[in-house]
Amino acid sequence: MAQPHVVHLLFACAATLSALCSGVGVAYTVSASFVMRRFFSRPIHAPVSFPAVTVITPLHGAEWQLFENLTSFVQQDYPGAVQYVLGVHDEGDAALKAVDMLCARFPEKHITVVVDARVYGPNRKVANLANMLDRAEHDLLCFADSDVRVKPSFLRDVVGALQQPGVGLVTCAYRGMCAPGFWPRVSGAMTDYHFLPGVVTGLSIERARPCFGQSIAIMRATLQRIGGLAQFGHHLAEDYAIGEAVRSSGASVVVAPFIVSHACVETTFSQLFAHELRWSRTIRAADRMGHLGAVLMHPFPLALLAVLFSSGNPLACGLVVLTLVVRALLVWQTDRSTGERCNGFPWLPLWDVLQFVIYVASFLSFRVLWRGRRFDVDGDGLMSPCVQRDPGLK
Repeated sequence: MAQPHVVHLLFACAATLSALCSGVGVAYTVSASFVMRRFFSRPIHAPVSFPAVTVITPLHGAEWQLFENLTSFVQQDYPGAVQYVLGVHDEGDAALKAVDMLCARFPEKHITVVVDARVYGPNRKVANLANMLDRAEHDLLCFADSDVRVKPSFLRDVVGALQQPGVGLVTCAYRGMCAPGFWPRVSGAMTDYHFLPGVVTGLSIERARPCFGQSIAIMRATLQRIGGLAQFGHHLAEDYAIGEAVRSSGASVVVAPFIVSHACVETTFSQLFAHELRWSRTIRAADRMGHLGAVLMHPFPLALLAVLFSSGNPLACGLVVLTLVVRALLVWQTDRSTGERCNGFPWLPLWDVLQFVIYVASFLSFRVLWRGRRFDVDGDGLMSPCVQRDPGLK
């Protein structure tokens, strides 16, 4: 049994380490607050021409407000020709009902529907995209998720960014678009006030190398030069892998200075936890060192640990108050910079503690749950179906 003085020393060390990390986290949070404003004040490049675009969207199931999301892409303020390719694996997919409504509502739009069951690995989204490529008529491709909603200027803005010298791919960060209910608001807050500031700060110090699958604009020639889509069929973070392949080809990946909206629809705690845990493990698979350093993005829970390990030291309690103040500053600056607002500010401490629990849990396993299926993820971020062990085997 450990001696009392040894236990006391361990608790003191843990309290000191937690307080130091929290203090650095406070500095990070203040810096992120100022970086957010600077990032979103950058100019948006106007297109020098309006080439024809093919928007490619993979579908799966009757998602929340799917028709409205698809409509936001169809109603673009873009003078050039636009083809919309929508794809499913199964002709009985419930998403096709929204597609039928879209075609009836906008008969003048060039909408192509693809039903193709071919797969190239466990990442069925990649397979869906690859299957639709054969029907894409234009060379400027825009991949967009079905749970994303965009502004009417979206195509203009991404085309303008893609036309800049040396740019091979354009992607967009995103904020949460919350379905009704408490847990969707929590999910949206995690997206808005942890994910988004982390991305912007990482870009500002040239540490982050993101590529977000919610929206990717790329030329067909660039996609062919990196070897096409099918090769990413085993990647958990296929978007990150695509971005790295583009960078390796000598072109740059640009995160545009505007956001798209991403649906947050987890209506129960278990759904939210599973979704956020998969996303956190996806980040860990893509950037292990960056994910480890992300502990500094959690100053409030770290300050709480300092209070716990120090048995309520007054300085540690003061640190808790300070972390809440700087986190509130970041929330305010994020809303101000993006021109949007997330409801539920009084729940900020809950957001932060839950996000920290998920972050810690992301290191405990290499297994993810995706669309009802479990996959193992290796050190290179490659997925394989979980092997269920026969209980009768020894």
